[in-house]
Amino acid sequence: MLHRSRRRLAVAAAGLLALTTLVACGDDSSDTNDLAENRVGAMADYGVGAQFKATEPLSFPVLYNNHSNYPLKDEWLFWSELTKRTNVKLEPVAVPASDYEQKRSLLIGAGDAPFIIPKTYPHQEDAYVSSGAILPVSDYLDLMPNLKDKISKWNLGPEINTLRQADGKFYLLPGVHEKPWHDYSLAVRTDILDELGLQVPKTWDELYTVLKAMKAKYPATYPFSDRWSKPHPGGNLLNLLAQTHGLAGAGWNYQHASWDPNAKKFQYTAATEQFKQLLQYLNKLVKEGLLDPESFTQTDDQARQKLANGKSFVISANAQTLVNDHRPDLAKTIPNAKLVKIPLLIGPAGEINPASRLENGVMISKKARDSKNFVAMMQFVDWLWYSDAGQEFARWGIEGTTFVKDSSGKRTLADDVNVVGLNPKASKHLQKDFGFYNGVFAYGGNPDLVQAFFSAEEQQFQQVMNARTPIPVAPPYPLTDEEREQASLWETPLRDHVTQASLQFILGQRDLSQWDAYLTELKGKNMDQYLEMVNKAYDRYQKEHG
Repeated sequence: MLHRSRRRLAVAAAGLLALTTLVACGDDSSDTNDLAENRVGAMADYGVGAQFKATEPLSFPVLYNNHSNYPLKDEWLFWSELTKRTNVKLEPVAVPASDYEQKRSLLIGAGDAPFIIPKTYPHQEDAYVSSGAILPVSDYLDLMPNLKDKISKWNLGPEINTLRQADGKFYLLPGVHEKPWHDYSLAVRTDILDELGLQVPKTWDELYTVLKAMKAKYPATYPFSDRWSKPHPGGNLLNLLAQTHGLAGAGWNYQHASWDPNAKKFQYTAATEQFKQLLQYLNKLVKEGLLDPESFTQTDDQARQKLANGKSFVISANAQTLVNDHRPDLAKTIPNAKLVKIPLLIGPAGEINPASRLENGVMISKKARDSKNFVAMMQFVDWLWYSDAGQEFARWGIEGTTFVKDSSGKRTLADDVNVVGLNPKASKHLQKDFGFYNGVFAYGGNPDLVQAFFSAEEQQFQQVMNARTPIPVAPPYPLTDEEREQASLWETPLRDHVTQASLQFILGQRDLSQWDAYLTELKGKNMDQYLEMVNKAYDRYQKEHG
């Protein structure tokens, strides 16, 4: 499950300012001139489009998120071919995916982290900045021509700025996308729509009309019974509603602060009129028997079972759960059912694509800076994670072995290689048998690469989403160490109260006429002080780095 959203913002002329902003904030300048002792193995003429190959054999330790679907194998072709192409051997420090974040924290805290620390989502690095354990990678962008090129070419400056800390630097090399990639939405039984003579809903209001018709035809059902309620009730549903109402996020992606472009300041997400409106909408669905009240407490298996047994017709989904969970479930019980993931429903914010163009990325241990091979290592990271050739290699593998290209350059899996069910009868698996399309190394890129293994149906979904307006990126408000410590003390009780009160409003246990009393309760939990801190940090950043 991928949660990629973070703080967002409206910045005028973002594209034109992208590269100048990076330079203005001091990137690439403070430390790259003092690396004479750290260039062993580095290429003198490394640049965009060049194949990186160390001038002597090198090895670098890397923290490795060991996924249960394709457990680490030393004999993977990925490792040997990577060494053949780059003269670099990676030494994985394998950690089970279930323990990855905890183990990463322990290793960094003890000073034992490998040089390269992938699979870190934006702002997970915040916790390690004050200790000095990780490198301010923005100081070394001159060593990473492919990343610099993509930031400039794709106008990623505003997104990169959201990673900056109070010192103006950023400490994470993020996965970068040319286009937003939005995956999560709702799946709807279109055979029921056909039966009722209805079209696929395009807005939240149209969904209400569809659910009303379903309920009228099948009164014993809750037409909409949702999954992903644990550990955050209404995880996906609340988040989609929040983003389409112009807020930063809710549910499993709850964001305390949402940018108000008109007032040019941050507002507390769960105290806004938009948040009240989405609660009113959900309350209406529950009150009229259109949304299963257990959607906010049940397990995924319970939600899946209701859909499979015809007790519901709408559920949250992404591309993988649609194909791997819901359609196989239905095939066993209602073979003629047709379930489709529909484009994100349109709300008051209009036809927007809320996805971020940043993905999980790489931290670099501070210890790596003292290595005689530091420059070569940064060139290697740049090639593998950010060059066109490196991204193709990490995702597709080796031309002629795991994939082929036609005369137009279109890639296709080799006949005997399968991944995500594209060649179900193939004898080999791209991830399990070869180590490619590995979540530690393969992310980001242009749509052609990102959507490489998408079905035709999912590619159509992405075409619809990419035609929509990307939401403006919210301005950064980097907190000082002291502010971050204080914020962490306020955030948990605030979020807990928002979660509890939201469910009470949605389920009708508390009337929305008590909204003002609810706002007073938030104030009692330091909402105003929190917002004051956030807006002060925003103002400070604008004065110092804007």
